[in-house]
Parts: sequence; structure tokens; C-alpha cells
Amino acid sequence: MADQLDNQATVQPVAVEASSLRDQVATIRRALVASPVRKWLLWTSVGIMAVIIATSIGQVLLNRWNQPFYDALARRDMAAFLHQLLVFAMIAGGLLVLNIGQTWLNQMIRLKLREALTLDLIDQWMRPVRAFRLANAGAIGVNPDQRMQQDAAHLSDLSTDLGVGLLQSLILLVSFVGVLWELSSGFVFHINGWSLAIPGYMVWAAFLYAGTASWLSWLVGRPLISLNSDRYTREAELRSSMVRVNENVDAIALYHGEADAKQRLELDLGTVLGAMRRIYTAQINLSWVTDTYGWITVVAPILVASPVYFSGDISFGGLMMAVGAFNQVHSSLRWFINNIGSIADWRATLMRVADFRIALDETDVLHDTERRITFDQNANGSLTFEKLQVASPEGCTKLSDQHVEIRAGDRVMITGEPGAGKTLFFRAIAGLWPWGSGKIGLPAGETLIFVPRVPYLPAGTLREVLNHANGHAPASDADIAAVLAEVGLERLSSSLDRVGRWDHELGDDEQRLLGVARLALRQPKWVIIDEAMDAFDGPSLRRVLAMLEKHLKGATIINIGRGQHNVQFFPRGLTIVKDSGAPALKPAHVRAGAIDPPPAAVHRKK
Repeated sequence: MADQLDNQATVQPVAVEASSLRDQVATIRRALVASPVRKWLLWTSVGIMAVIIATSIGQVLLNRWNQPFYDALARRDMAAFLHQLLVFAMIAGGLLVLNIGQTWLNQMIRLKLREALTLDLIDQWMRPVRAFRLANAGAIGVNPDQRMQQDAAHLSDLSTDLGVGLLQSLILLVSFVGVLWELSSGFVFHINGWSLAIPGYMVWAAFLYAGTASWLSWLVGRPLISLNSDRYTREAELRSSMVRVNENVDAIALYHGEADAKQRLELDLGTVLGAMRRIYTAQINLSWVTDTYGWITVVAPILVASPVYFSGDISFGGLMMAVGAFNQVHSSLRWFINNIGSIADWRATLMRVADFRIALDETDVLHDTERRITFDQNANGSLTFEKLQVASPEGCTKLSDQHVEIRAGDRVMITGEPGAGKTLFFRAIAGLWPWGSGKIGLPAGETLIFVPRVPYLPAGTLREVLNHANGHAPASDADIAAVLAEVGLERLSSSLDRVGRWDHELGDDEQRLLGVARLALRQPKWVIIDEAMDAFDGPSLRRVLAMLEKHLKGATIINIGRGQHNVQFFPRGLTIVKDSGAPALKPAHVRAGAIDPPPAAVHRKK
């Protein structure tokens, strides 16, 4: 319970502001411009544009081929028929090569676009302290892994397919509008002895037909944007719940919590299935429009041109040529109709990725409060706290003494009642939590090592774990074996080069002991510990203190915890108190257009 109370300050209220499409597009554009693969993307885009232009020229040639081919059929001219088949083979062969080249370029753009987006998100996320602050910014910081991995990949795929498709449609439209205008310039309608010529008749018919269908498709398909965004959020919650159950299977089994875990998973699955049902309903409604439009399109160009054909003003080959040009123009214009579902999906995915990127940019200025803790450097090499108050939504955490100085070589025990905010105070010294007032003076030229309750053990070999962030030459096998034996983990000496998930293979106490061994190898001059020593029993604690005495002789050691004050090792004691009457931290403002989990889900995640 004390741990829960001590961590409550890390969950802050967040006021969500909607970001606009312009903000989202501008954010992604800035990320791509700054990407190391931007030149590759640029030249690949130029290449695919050249291929599409060449393809459109081939399509125009293929359309012109229609008239002599069908006229040869109408005349039953075998020689002309065979000649046109040869012409067709040449045109089709060229288009085949261009299509394969376009497919390859499409895949390369998709690959490099994902690389650029994901590298940018990882870079922004891994800026000092950002991941921590974002995780405490509310719903926008939940499940960042999905936004960087799945959403970024999906956005890359959709952007490439939609972008290339739109470019191709625009080039084909420009290529065939002139052809269709010229073909329909001679169309004359004869009505009761009157002759009516409409310049570019089939062009206007194609625009009117496709425009009407596009408008109807947008009206029906627009809800898919919010529905897709909601689905991705629910999918992330389900995956998060499954991972959480998998990581706690031992505790679930011991407490016979399978029924509760099953109920939680079924509840999250139900929200996913509900979101999918809503999407399927919207897609069916959209299909009524697009499928009806598709069937009408089969005969629409012939119906449009038939009055002129039956009046005898064009030949059968001319009719087929006009129908082919109409279909090309119409195909370009109906790009929006064909892709309305993908556009809605793209818009939802863009919203999630861009809002996450925006939140990463804004997390450094997250709160409206102007009260910030001041950090300074002490030339005399001491650590000082001057009227320090650490702000949280519940109030302020502070030391009982307003003026505190800790000199090099001091050993200090800082204690406090449950819920006083000891972990918050630890994070403030580390610079993770800058909100509050007062001043922290750091020893100039010194590196402070911060030890959390459970040490960070990166994935890799045990040797890499022990040498993590060493700052000097890696330790020898003999030194590593010696410190492992001192903490009672000598069995690990034979596993130095084995890759493993050490945070899973080792128990909590063993992980803490491994953290102590890492300290012994690094031998820092300043160490600040957050409750990591409270979990050790009597013999283990004596062993750890003996190790610190041996390897960190002369180092400054500050232990923040709730354990009893060990006056032999920590001759000086300080007390953390809670000042509930002090001004609390104001809500944060994060721009977010995506639908995120409800507050209950955020607290459960924490």
C-alpha cells in the first residue's frame, strides 16, 4: 500500500486538446525532412513519378490502338488485325516492364518511409527524460510501443499506396482529359431536327458522374476515421492486458486469479469486437454506394456515347476508343471512391502517430504552472537543497529542514511516512520531475548515479548488463566473478556471455544484488538510492553494506527509504514530509485528436 501511495503523484490529470489535420501533416513532414533517408525518399519519389509518366504515355498509345484494332475487326481485315496484335504486344510488353519497376519502387518507398518514421519516433521518445514524462502525461502516453511499431508501419504502407495511387490517377487524368475532349468534340446530338454540339461532352459527363459518387461516398464513409482510431486503441489495450497477464502468471497462479484475469481479457476483447462491429456496419453502408456505382460504371460510358453512335456520327472503333478514354478519365476521378475506406484508415493512423509525435515535442513544456525547481552547480562539490518543494497533484513533498547541505563522503538516510512522496523526491533530484519550487545545487563536475528500487537490466549478455553505462573500460572476468561472489551470485560467473532476459530470469532480490555488483564495478563517487535496500533482509543487508563499504569507500551515499535508520552506516538522517496545504500541480495540456483509453485504463496500466 505504501508503494501505491508513494507512486500516486506520477499519474497526473491531463486536459486533451484536439490537433488539426494541418498540425498532423506538418509534424510528419518535419520528421521526414530531418530524416537521414530523406534523399533516398526524394530520389525514389522522382523515379516513381517518371515511371508513372511513362506508363501514362503507354496507356494513351494503348487507347489509340483501340480504334484501328476494332475497325479491323469490323472490316474483317485479317492482315490489319494481325498487325494490330503485334503493336499490342509491343505496347503491353513495355507497360509490363514499367509496372514491375513501379511495384519495386513502391515497395522501396514503403520500406524507407517506415524507417524514417520509426527512427524519428524512437529518437524523440528516447530523448533524455521524455519517455518518463510522456508515460505520466495521461492517455497519450499509453502503449507507445504500438504507435511506434504497428501504427508507424501501417501509416507507411497506407501513405505509399494512397500517394502513388493518387499521383498515378492525376497523371492519367491529365493525359486522357485532352484525348477525351478531342474525341467528344465532334459529338452532335440530333433532337427533332435540331443539332446540338456540346464541347467536351464526355469530359463533363465523367466529372459529373465521378463527383456525385465521390460526394456520396465521403458522406457515408467519413465515420470510419473515428471508428478505425477507436479500434486501434482497443486493440492496444487488449495486447497490453495479455502482456501484463503473461508477465504475472506466477502471481496469478499463486492468488488463484485466473478467473479475474480471464474476465479482464474477455472485457478487453469485447471492446475490440464491439469496435470491429461498428466498423463493419459502416463498411457495409459504404459498400451500398461504391458497389452500386461500380455496377453502373460497366455501362455508363457506352450509355453516354450511344446517342452519337446510333446517329452514325462515329464508327464502332471510334466508339470503343471514346469509351476507353472515358474509362481512363473516370478511373482517375474515382480514385477517391475506390479508396475511401483506406483514406479513413490513413486519417485515423495519421492521427495516432502524429499526435504521439506532437506529444513528444510538447512534453518538455507539459504543465501550465510556471513553478519549476532550479538546478545549479556547487563549486565546493556539495549537494544542497534550498527551500525545496516538489509539486504533485496531491500537494508538495519537501524535507523537514529548509536548508540542507550534503558534502562529499557523507552517508545520509532520508526517511518518510508512507505516501510522503519519497520516490517523487528521488525523481526530482534526478531531474525527472522538475515541477515545484526551491533550488537543488549539484556537485560541480561530478556524475550522480541513481539507483531505483528495481535496477534496469537491458537485454543482452550478463557482461553487457554489468558494464552498462560504466563510463570507463569494461571490467575483467576476474573482477566480475569476485563481485558476483560477494553478493552471493557466483553461479552467474559462468553465464557472462549468455544472452538473456535477466529481468525475467532473476528474482527481485537477485536483480537488486546485481545492481549492487554493478555499483561495485563502477565505483561512483555519488550514489542516490530509492528504497532499493529496504527489500533486503538482515544478512543480505549486512552483505550489501559491507560491499558498499569496501568498494565505495569515500563515496557519498544517500539512501531514500522507509526502513529503519542504520546509524552505523548512515550516521546522518533527514526526513521527508508532505505539505498538503501547498499549491498542487496544475493539469497538463496535450494536443491529441486520437481516441484514447478512458482514465480507468490509464490508472490500470500504471
